[in-house]
Parts: sequence; C-alpha cells; structure tokens
Amino acid sequence: MDVKITVIDREGQSHLLEAPTDMALNLMEICKSYQLPVEGTCGGMALCASCHMYVLSGHDLPVPSEDEEDMLDQAFFVKKNSRLGCQLKINAQLDGLVVQLAPVGVDNALE
Repeated sequence: MDVKITVIDREGQSHLLEAPTDMALNLMEICKSYQLPVEGTCGGMALCASCHMYVLSGHDLPVPSEDEEDMLDQAFFVKKNSRLGCQLKINAQLDGLVVQLAPVGVDNALE
C-alpha cells in the first residue's frame, strides 16, 4: 500500500509524494527520492536536523524521541509543529500528511 504525502518546499511549491508503507522508509528518505532539498546529512540518526520540517496537518503522530527533541533544541527556526523527517516512519497513518520544509539554518547556508 502507498500513502500520499504533501510536501511544501522552501519556495512554497507543493509536491504530492507517494510512499510505500512496506519498505521501512522514513519521510526524509521519501523526500530525497523525489529530489526535494532535504539533506539527511546524518543518514537518519536524528543527529543533524537537516531534514527539519513542520507538520501542517492534524495527524496524530508518535511522540518525538528524546534524541529527536534534543536535536530540535539545537535547530534553527523551531516551532511547536517541528519534526525531523528521518524520525517519521512511513505507515498507513501518514496518508494525507502535509508538511513544509523548514528554512535552512545559518550554519548550513555557508556550505
């Protein structure tokens, strides 16, 4: 089964992504497969916040892990709806999810 997820990029453009629920992927990996500007520098270990995004839809998501919360504490432009895409596992409950990519932090702008 595939789920449909809407990702709004940093220019405000909306992208409808289809993601398989049977491959143990996360949202960061799906965004990268569609060539959206999500770095995923740490490989999905919640160590870099380069896949920081805002959840815009009212989905009931799993509570962030302590590692995810610690990383978000160090990230730029954090809001109450901030999540790391690498920590959102693709499953049937994510069907219809809407997220927006967070602005790139000051340290990433120099790279």
